[in-house]
Amino acid sequence: MRDFATIRKDFPILFQEVNDEPLVYLDNAATTQKPTQVLDALRHYYENDNANVHRGVHTLAERATADYENSREKVRAFINAKETAEVLFTRGTTTGLNWLARSYGDAFVEAGDEIVISYMEHHSNIIPWQQLAQRKGATLRYVPLTDDGFLDMTAAKEIINEKTAIVSLAYVSNVLGVINPIKELAALAHANNAVMIVDGAQATPHMKVDVQALDADFFAFSGHKMCGPTGIGVLYGKRQWLEQMEPVEFGGEMIEFVNLYDSTWKELPWKFEAGTPNIAGAIALGAAIDYLNEIGMEQIHQYEQELVDYVLPKLHEIDGITTYGPQDPEHHTGVIAFNLDGIHPHDVATALDMEGVAVRAGHHCAQPLMNYLNLPATARASFYFYNTKEDADRLIEAIQATKEFFKHGAL
Repeated sequence: MRDFATIRKDFPILFQEVNDEPLVYLDNAATTQKPTQVLDALRHYYENDNANVHRGVHTLAERATADYENSREKVRAFINAKETAEVLFTRGTTTGLNWLARSYGDAFVEAGDEIVISYMEHHSNIIPWQQLAQRKGATLRYVPLTDDGFLDMTAAKEIINEKTAIVSLAYVSNVLGVINPIKELAALAHANNAVMIVDGAQATPHMKVDVQALDADFFAFSGHKMCGPTGIGVLYGKRQWLEQMEPVEFGGEMIEFVNLYDSTWKELPWKFEAGTPNIAGAIALGAAIDYLNEIGMEQIHQYEQELVDYVLPKLHEIDGITTYGPQDPEHHTGVIAFNLDGIHPHDVATALDMEGVAVRAGHHCAQPLMNYLNLPATARASFYFYNTKEDADRLIEAIQATKEFFKHGAL
């Protein structure tokens, strides 16, 4: 276990000024910063072991391959998959979900089937299913939300039925800050002979994930949201499904034999990993997992909850602010979307940036949710374990300063 008071020192990017103010980085739902341990892993690979994997018999190639596959084992243990064959390296969550729509979806979804998602999904967990439904003549169905932003489980139990082929839902919303009951939803899906697909992008960095306990058939997440590099992610899938699925990319390294008119594929997991993979990214993702394990995922979740318990009531005290999702901090993750009366979210984000506070503004790749809430956009502050209560205070102060700024018509 690490002391949260000293963790911030591992992130050199945080020690800078933006617009002559100390940086407060609160855009962690978009991407997280990287500790020196991960940066060192990237540098070490390129300076010492740079070679392609699974191909050469020379020393550098063997070292690179060993480190690459060792990272796969780290991922397996981190999410408690049964075996490394169930762990596929991807470019990120988006790639994993697209692979599933193309490979599993094209093979197993038929005309008249239904695909169940929700109004809170990220575009990456909507568009692939829209495209699959159009290709196959299937129907896309949406689970509605309660007034406080939770999935309406009463409606879900009616929508998930004998026509359902796929249920694909976010574990944690990137806007509303809710944690969805994936284990219960997986049981509903399986009771109706459907598969359960989980967008784990906003969950995996912040809490302990156990894909076997969840009984998820597939689980996708991104390295860059959990202190790893960009361009690397993971798709977990149960062996029983992966063995029946065809690859969606073809070329080097995923083949067993190539003949003139047909080819055969390698065994799992390599049949899905065509071409030269993001070797450095996978190795550095392993370093990120080591780093998170050293801190402890349960400790990370508890610490972030303490930050939410601290900052959410302070936000509620600000006149003219609206926060979205659960109003009780106990049920809200560190993703907090909000608006200020009479001020466009983009203006809010620009004004906060002038105070050194980095938040996101826009639809957050969740336009159906914005339409559902009858909103054009929101501002969003998202916390991670290297943030502090002082960061939360700076956010509150910057919001107050923004209100005063616009109140007096400075623009």
